Parts: sequence; C-alpha cells; structure tokens
Amino acid sequence: MSEKSAELYADLVRKNEELRRQLEEAEELISAIRTGAVDALAVQGADGPQIFTLQSADQGYRTLIEQMNEGALLLSDDATVLYCNACLASWLQYALEEVIGSSFEAFIPAAFHAYWASLLEEGWAGKSRGELPLQTRNALLQPFSLSMNRLQFNDAPVLAVIVTDLSAQQKISHIQALVAEQNEVIDRKNEELELESAARLAVEQAAAEAQRMLEGIPQIAWTASPTGENTYLNRRWVDYAGLNEAVPLAAWLQQCIHPDDISAAETTWRKSLSSEEALEVECRIRNKHGQYRWMLGRALPSRNSENKIIQWIGTYTDIHEHKLAQERIDQAQQQLQENNEQLTRANIDLDNFIYTASHDLKAPINNIEGLLHALLSELPEHSLETDQVQPIVDMMQDSVERFKRTIEHLTEVTKLQKENDQPATLITLASVIEDVSLDLVPLFQASGAVLEVNVQGCPTISFSEKNLRSVVYNLLSNALKYYSTERQSWVRISCHQADEYVVLTVQDNGLGLNMSNSQKLFTMFQRFHDHIEGSGIGLYMVKKIMENAGGRIEVQSELGVGSTFSAYFKR
Repeated sequence: MSEKSAELYADLVRKNEELRRQLEEAEELISAIRTGAVDALAVQGADGPQIFTLQSADQGYRTLIEQMNEGALLLSDDATVLYCNACLASWLQYALEEVIGSSFEAFIPAAFHAYWASLLEEGWAGKSRGELPLQTRNALLQPFSLSMNRLQFNDAPVLAVIVTDLSAQQKISHIQALVAEQNEVIDRKNEELELESAARLAVEQAAAEAQRMLEGIPQIAWTASPTGENTYLNRRWVDYAGLNEAVPLAAWLQQCIHPDDISAAETTWRKSLSSEEALEVECRIRNKHGQYRWMLGRALPSRNSENKIIQWIGTYTDIHEHKLAQERIDQAQQQLQENNEQLTRANIDLDNFIYTASHDLKAPINNIEGLLHALLSELPEHSLETDQVQPIVDMMQDSVERFKRTIEHLTEVTKLQKENDQPATLITLASVIEDVSLDLVPLFQASGAVLEVNVQGCPTISFSEKNLRSVVYNLLSNALKYYSTERQSWVRISCHQADEYVVLTVQDNGLGLNMSNSQKLFTMFQRFHDHIEGSGIGLYMVKKIMENAGGRIEVQSELGVGSTFSAYFKR
C-alpha cells in the first residue's frame, strides 16, 4: 500500500469515529429531553457556556438538529414525515417541503418493505436499530443506518429517527479491505523473500560445508549448480591440472577432457541433469604435463528439505592403471578366445582325422588279416609246427588283433566327442549297476570278487544313460581286472551327495596304484600294470565324459592296498 492511501485511510477512520461520537451524543440528548431527565441545556458559545431551560431552548435545539451531520425525522403512526432536517433532505436529493408531509415508505425500496415494517414495529414498541438502503431522486440506492425511539411531542406519540449515512463507512471498509489485501500481498512477498533468503543461506552453507569436506579428500572433487554449471574445484584439481585463473572453471575442465571423450561425457552429464539420477562416466583428462589419464567421474545431487536439488557434488578418481590392466585383460581374453576357437577347430580336425584314419585303416588291416589266413592255408601243416614258423605266425596274428582293437578304441573316442550333447534323463543307479554286472560275469568269476552296492543316498542320477553306463562299466571292470591274488577280492559301490554334486564311489582292495604318476592315469593309452590285458583308453573316456558334463573324476590309491575312484556328477 502507498503512503498516500495509508494517510487517507487514517483520516477516514478519524472522521468515522467523530461521526459516531456526535451521533451518540445526539441520541443521549434526545433521550434525556424525552424522559425529562434534564430541564436545561448547557451550550458552549464564544462567550463561554450558556444555560438554557427547556422552555427557552427550543430555538437552539432546532438549530442543533438542523446543523448536525446526521439525518433527523419525526414520523407519525402512519409513517408520515412530520419533520425532516436539511441534512437528510440533501442526502435524498429532495427539498424539505417535498419530504415533510410525505410517507417515508416512498423512499424505501420495495424489496425492503417487510424489513422496514419490522423495524417500525419495534420502534413504536420502544427502540429499534437497523440498516437498509433509501432511494434518492435519481433512483440510486444509498445505504443508511436508522436508530428509532418513541417520543411524546405536544402530547402526541411520535417516532424520532436518527439516520446515519453508511457510505463513508463502506468506503472505509473498502479501504480497509484494500489495506488488508495489500498487507496480505506484502506478507506473502515478505515470506517469499524470507524463504528465498533462507534457501540461499542454506545453499551457501551447504556449499561451504561441501567445499570444506571436499578439500580433505584425496580425489579431485567438484561441485555444480542444479543446472550443471561448475561452481568449485578443490585443490587436488590444481595439483593435477595446474593453475589457470584466466579461464572459467567450466571451460577449463572442458578443455582438459580428451577430444574423443568430450561428446560422450557431455551426453551422460545432460542425461543425469534431466533425470536427476547419479552420474558415472569414464573419460581421459589432461594433467599439467600434457598427459591424458583415465578418470572415473561420479556425482550425486544434494537436496534440501523440500527434496529439491541445490547442487551436485562429484569426484574424479584416477583409474588409469586399472584401465590399462583391464585393456590388457580384454586383449588376453580376446587372444584366449581366438586360441580356443583354434583349438576347437583343431579338435574338430583331429576328430575328423581319427575318424577317417580309423575308417580307412580298417580295409588294409582286414586285407592283411585275409592275406595272413591265405598264407596259413597255403603253408604245409608240418611247417607250422616248427619252432621258427609258429611263433612268427602267432606274433603276426597278435599284431593284427591289437591293431584292430586300437582302431576300435579310436572310433570310440571319436564317438565320445561327437556325443557330447547327449540329453540327460533321470536314471535309476541300481538298475545300471545290475546291468553292467551281468555283462562282467566272466570277470567276477575270474577274480572271485564280492560286489557290495549301497546307493540309497542317491537312488537316481540325472545324466545321459549311455554315458553313465560307460562310466560304471569302466570303473567296475578295472576294479575286477586289477584284483590281488593274495586276498579275497571285493568291490564296494556307494553314492552320496556333496554340495552341488552327486558322488559315485567305486572302491576295491586290488593291486592299487603308485600315486606318484597319478597325473598320467587318465591319459590315452596309459597303463600301470602291463601283465594284465588292457587298452589304456577306459579311464581317459571316463574323464572326458565327466568333464564334458561339468563334473570330474578323482582317485585315491595305495600300491598293494587298493583304489577308490570317485565320479562327481553335476546336479
């Protein structure tokens, strides 16, 4: 509110209070005269107070009524105006002679007749007071306050009415409303200013506290405004990049980022600003020696009590050595992948070669075997019985048989590689052991071994049935073949669960092994007991089957005591 409006408002308030005081004095005077409480009036004049009796004061009293700033009426019992002062006539914009003698209801709007009738009734009963509009000559409605008292005038009852113009009060009320509205606006502005000041102070305090803390950390630290403008870089930045006071912080930082990294870094920063999510970016930053080093930039938004971002706080951590090591690891992994691909191709080529060689060698060896039989049929019988011929013939036949077995084993190895992805099914372990035992009856008879089976710990195994049978067959046949003649032979097959594996154990009390050469045990064509017939291919196949399925094979053995083989099946 302006200063002029405030002065006008104060002046109107003073005038309103003065009018109210004058009205109350006039009402008290009229009431005192009507009731006979006084029989004289003291009027202050230029020569001091003068005393008038009621008989002598009539002219002065009329002068008082005429000159007062309130309207005055005397109404008969039918609301005819018996008297009206000049003030009221001027408010109604009529001459005195037009008002006196007329009905006062003519000045009351039709909508307020019922209310006027109730005020009139209360006034004739004693006293009444109310507010209603009166209609002026130009048909305008003007608000007034009416105060009524019943009086005796010349021995006849009349209704004395004091009329107060409420326009000034309405203006005052309007001014008061304007003042109140302006005060509310000023209060809101003051509150906004206080909130802005408090927020600015909070931001400044947070920034100062953040800078104090960031100066104490070993990394490069920085802060930025909510819109992303860099506002602070700690001393570690100066130590790293050098001092350049001629360039603004944001431009300085941007100039130091590697040209190949600046686009990606800015894109990531803009994304964090728009999403209000944490920033994480890797880029190369030039140091004061002109060298670029890899940095990991991270930043988080700092928020106030209203969850609004007041600043971003971030760091740059030197990850150059880590990045170089990671690049070396990536290169090594890429080289390893290339080597694995080469090995895979080599294995495929080797499998194809073995398969082709074993297939192509069958015909020549069959021809040699046929020629040998033809030669034997052509030789005289007595020549086969000589000490020189028969051993040679036996050696040739034995060589042919061993060559054929070798070809068969190579074929089995090739099949094993090609059948790596056999589907797994839930297999009853006891039934597989029983089937294999029936196939190995000749070995059981030759060794006299006793078989003990306890697989209640894992009655079923999820595995390829063909491969599981091969594992059981090779482990059990080895336990039977390499038995000891010095004691009663036995073989125990058991099963238990260990972490993520199902473990099948085959234990015997046979010849045992020298574990100093255990690393060669599962290689192809490796044998530890040459006096017993064997190909040296069985354990190799078991190892390949288990490893291809994500498992493994382990052995514990003591020479002259026995061996225990444990096959770990992935669950």
